[in-house]
Amino acid sequence: MMAVVQERFGPPDSLRLCDVDRPRAGAGQVLVRVHAAAVNPYDWHMLRGDPYAARLTGGMGLVRPKHRVAGIDAAGVVERVGADVRGFGPGDPVLGFCPGAFAEYACTDAPLLVPRPLGLTFEQAAAVPMGAVTALRGIRTVGRVRSGQRVLVNGAGGGVGTFAVQIAAALDAEVTGVCSARNAGLVRSLGAAHVLDYAREDFTDGRERYDVVLDNVGNHPLGRLRRALAPAGVLVANGGGSPGRVFGAVGAMLKVAAVNAVTRQRLRPILPATPDGPAHEDLLAVTALVEAGQVMPVVGRTFALAGTAEAVRHVEEGHARGKTVITVP
Repeated sequence: MMAVVQERFGPPDSLRLCDVDRPRAGAGQVLVRVHAAAVNPYDWHMLRGDPYAARLTGGMGLVRPKHRVAGIDAAGVVERVGADVRGFGPGDPVLGFCPGAFAEYACTDAPLLVPRPLGLTFEQAAAVPMGAVTALRGIRTVGRVRSGQRVLVNGAGGGVGTFAVQIAAALDAEVTGVCSARNAGLVRSLGAAHVLDYAREDFTDGRERYDVVLDNVGNHPLGRLRRALAPAGVLVANGGGSPGRVFGAVGAMLKVAAVNAVTRQRLRPILPATPDGPAHEDLLAVTALVEAGQVMPVVGRTFALAGTAEAVRHVEEGHARGKTVITVP
């Protein structure tokens, strides 16, 4: 099969399209024929081994990538199931977390998959897993958004942000989205009552206070972010940062946790969604929102499998609109 391979840590140009052996489904696993795969900031972090401190955890490898085939978000059709798998069979359309998703086939544990909602294309379905689950955890699980609260989403036009705006609106919150001028119409259409152009307006100037702030960008100091919070407000910090940092988002998360100990405001770090944790329940929750018509994936650009390096570079630059998706022929 054809797959996008990373033999070493490095920039997107280090990715190679190669012919490799097809993975096999072991006990409790499902082999998926991939039709589409989404690109996340997670992917360039894994590709570069960045931040360097994260290599010590063992999740990405110490001196070389832990997973040879890149990618994590996929949508496709079940090709084969291993022993002890219930609920899936060959031909079933699915989406979920599939390590090695930038390939014609990927193998994953059965609980990391859910049925593809009716009405979604494979490209839209691939956009769901990491972006929507991270947004759900930020808005509902960590932010605990309730009806009538004022919620601000920084980076509202991006992969996590477009889902977060919709999820907060579905919870009947009054949503303010911070994005570029070109994404203002999109963010309003997703349910934002107010839209701020980040190039012209500074939401951290203290003139407006919010019950919950979800920061997907990391482009403001923590002290200024707190000025945007109500006295008992919640800041949900979702990473941000550029390549080449020793600690990167990890250091920012530790700072958030330290300041949280000495303030009435609640400062909560949230790491991007990965297969760890209650992935199955979160995937079911977001697909239920899709099926209810309350959430719809936003696909900004698509690339062919051979263009995966360009797609990762596009996401790494930090201005992608919605989700960037790889189509697999």
